[in-house]
Amino acid sequence: MNENLRIGIPSKGRLSELATGLLNQAGLQFRRQERTLFALVKQLPIDIIFLRTDDIPVLCAEGAIDLGITGSDLVAESAADVSVRMPLGVGRCRLSLCVPEDSPVQSCDQLAGKRLASSFPHVTKQFLAQHKTQAHLVELSGSVEIMISLGVADAIVDLVETGSTLAANRLRVLTDIGQYETVLIQNHRCRNAEMADRIVRRLEGVVIARDYSLLEYNIPREKLAEAETVTPGFNSPTVSALEDLQWCSVRVMVRRKEVINAMERLEAIGASAIMETEIGNCRL
Repeated sequence: MNENLRIGIPSKGRLSELATGLLNQAGLQFRRQERTLFALVKQLPIDIIFLRTDDIPVLCAEGAIDLGITGSDLVAESAADVSVRMPLGVGRCRLSLCVPEDSPVQSCDQLAGKRLASSFPHVTKQFLAQHKTQAHLVELSGSVEIMISLGVADAIVDLVETGSTLAANRLRVLTDIGQYETVLIQNHRCRNAEMADRIVRRLEGVVIARDYSLLEYNIPREKLAEAETVTPGFNSPTVSALEDLQWCSVRVMVRRKEVINAMERLEAIGASAIMETEIGNCRL
């Protein structure tokens, strides 16, 4: 094997698409040939390795790959000795302990002696130990939400995103065990730490950009100070003079979730030509 930096990403599924998109936006261009496990990044000494998502933490800890994109839930379940370099802002979910809607169980200690189905046995055992509760753990590798209706379990531990699957199976959340998302991990014996830091910095630019938009607007100069309280930006906004000296143009980064409210407030104080532009990448 060469000494290229190795990045492991999921070989299929939604997370594979997300990981590929993030890396491409960060300037890592590669193409996977059909059924191959490796791809070479153009113009950089980096190999992309396509793996099972739940194998990535273990293979990273063992040094087979230097960086990996996977779920923090899988990192916790594997107990792999890796460093989490950064959250990637996608794939957010929570691991929850769930019981039937009509179950009389209202607290964890009431699960003593009950059957508990989970595809996260390590995390589940830790949780039960913390609550000093002994339950019969049914370890599964697939979907667990139907195990109660099949009579296999009295409660389940499962990942929850929207809650629609729980509602369909008439389940309710008793308590959340943890919050998880997609993360970038690194082993402790990285082949090229400088290149790894460079990739982390690139991905930071992509992830940060996804949380912001570029807002541009014209504002009467006499209202500029008031507008700056609405959109202060980083350090300060970029302000340019217009041909009409009584007006100026402002360009500023605004958190995407705050854009609509900011546009309404700016319009209320006299701003015009207010435009939002998506940011693909940035460095702050």
